[in-house]
Amino acid sequence: MTVVGVGPGDPNMLTLKGREAIEGADLVVGFKTVLDVVAGRTGRAEVRPMAYRDQEAVLDYAQEQARQGKRCVVCVWGDLNVSAKELLNRVRRRAESVELIPGVSSIQFACARAGISLEESLFLTLHQRWDRGSELGELVDTLNRDRRNVILLPRPFDFMPPAIAANAITDGADPSHPVVVFQRLTLPDEQRWDGTLAQLAPVTDEFSDLSIMVFPRTGDDAD
Repeated sequence: MTVVGVGPGDPNMLTLKGREAIEGADLVVGFKTVLDVVAGRTGRAEVRPMAYRDQEAVLDYAQEQARQGKRCVVCVWGDLNVSAKELLNRVRRRAESVELIPGVSSIQFACARAGISLEESLFLTLHQRWDRGSELGELVDTLNRDRRNVILLPRPFDFMPPAIAANAITDGADPSHPVVVFQRLTLPDEQRWDGTLAQLAPVTDEFSDLSIMVFPRTGDDAD
């Protein structure tokens, strides 16, 4: 079985290696929004969309097909090394051999849009479920030291940018610290929100589950 990162959303960001794997597959599975990115690239392959409620059953089917010698590809968002750990573990439990083909990450686009470099930044993801206090401890500490930019992936739906901003302030972050929220990077409806933690905390607008937050340094050497 092969796992392919399809990029942040723009079909043109699919790597050549990933495209070749998908075009040569007998079965392609993934969440529907992810499969939309590779629509038209699947050739004659059987395409099976999955949702959280039935992903185990769909992956079981992929396992059966792989055992019959079929070439099975599982598609995931972005770079599969960033926030696809749970899905990768599910695939690995079902296959003796798994090939990983990383894709372009939204982190790279966030850096480009915000004008920051990754080597001067700390990357944090909240996709793994921990106690919220421990989740934001490193974020608040880094913001207060103001030595590095922070790139943060919110946890979809239950811990989104306004809640993160409010909790960070409660935990001791400077309310005036700037923050940028990118939504649906590379897609036609891409959006950008700029402000401070204090301005973000009370926002009631719904943010996309494809959001990424950037906290730029504010010191004299920030440029």
